[in-house]
Amino acid sequence: MLKTIAGFDRIGEENAFAVLARAGALAAKGKDVINLGIGQPDFPTPPNIVEAAVKALRDGQHGYTPATGIPELREAVTVDLHRRFAVEVSPDRVLIVPGGKVTMFAAILMFGEPGADILYPDPGFPIYRSMIEFTGARPIPVPIREENGFGFSAEETLSLITPSTRLLILNSPANPCGGVTPSAEVDKLVAGLANHPDVAILSDEIYDQMLYDGEEHVSLLSYPEIRDRVILLNGWSKTYAMTGWRLGYSVWPDGLYDKARKLAVNAWSCVNAPAQFAALEALTGPQDAVAEMVAEFDTRRKLVVDLLNDIPGVSCITPKGAFYAFPNITGTGYKAKALASELLEGPGVATIGGPDFGILGEGYIRLSYANSQDNIRTALSRMKEFLAS
Repeated sequence: MLKTIAGFDRIGEENAFAVLARAGALAAKGKDVINLGIGQPDFPTPPNIVEAAVKALRDGQHGYTPATGIPELREAVTVDLHRRFAVEVSPDRVLIVPGGKVTMFAAILMFGEPGADILYPDPGFPIYRSMIEFTGARPIPVPIREENGFGFSAEETLSLITPSTRLLILNSPANPCGGVTPSAEVDKLVAGLANHPDVAILSDEIYDQMLYDGEEHVSLLSYPEIRDRVILLNGWSKTYAMTGWRLGYSVWPDGLYDKARKLAVNAWSCVNAPAQFAALEALTGPQDAVAEMVAEFDTRRKLVVDLLNDIPGVSCITPKGAFYAFPNITGTGYKAKALASELLEGPGVATIGGPDFGILGEGYIRLSYANSQDNIRTALSRMKEFLAS
């Protein structure tokens, strides 16, 4: 039997794709399934973005590009960041990558090794912990608590940092909970990080334009005192409904950028050319479609919270960002993963059990409201009827 390195035995996965596959298999057998599990917008990519990719192909953009991305796209990223956050970023610090996960992979690989600690949100995106364990580093959960509106606590986060801590991963607006950490709490965290100058920060801001109730995104790039150790993760998947295009970008500190560039050369060479021209159009073209999508998500957000809170044994605080609700289901008497499984196999409602996002996810399930209002109503009616039976 072929023997691989021990790290591959530690690697995990993202169970949302397993649920997607099971939902697809049930649907193929004729079962009526409503998928509130997968985290992707249900809108098509805006037509102007699609046309930009088609034009690039017709114009002969068929070859390799620089490993770091085409210069005009890297420049457009910096213009967009300046427009939205008034921060100055050099295009020479921007790396175009094939999806958001790539930045996680690169950053965790740089800092993770046996003897190192890496802090990550729990509940949080499951690939954080998976990659930390793959490197042999020790994963240290940063609790994301319902009583904090599913934002992180600066005091609690700082208390977990030790001399072994190499990297701190933050995510706001957050997956799976939809929480947004208030700016005052971010300020406190940044002030406390002054006492830990050797800790790098990976700031996952992929949902930064999906905010509600007047919330404003606070980018970690906005703090000059930590800019020399912040790695920004962002991209086009969520904001522009481009999940299948596999496009992301990252901003790296001076000392890390060339390491990330070399990893790109070794791992994926470059991002495909026409997709980069589509991304350029996304940033420089009309933004109306983004506003329309967020407005529709806002309507669905209110609907899903109202309907969830009408189900006996279920309670749900109002998420402030992303397109997820994370209802508390402890009053139903079910364990989270068991409930998610029975909802799929029985009434045909696909959700994700909270423990798939971390140890502290027990007692919750994740619902994505990236689905139509009619489907949300039907799905939650089925859930209510199932729990009442």
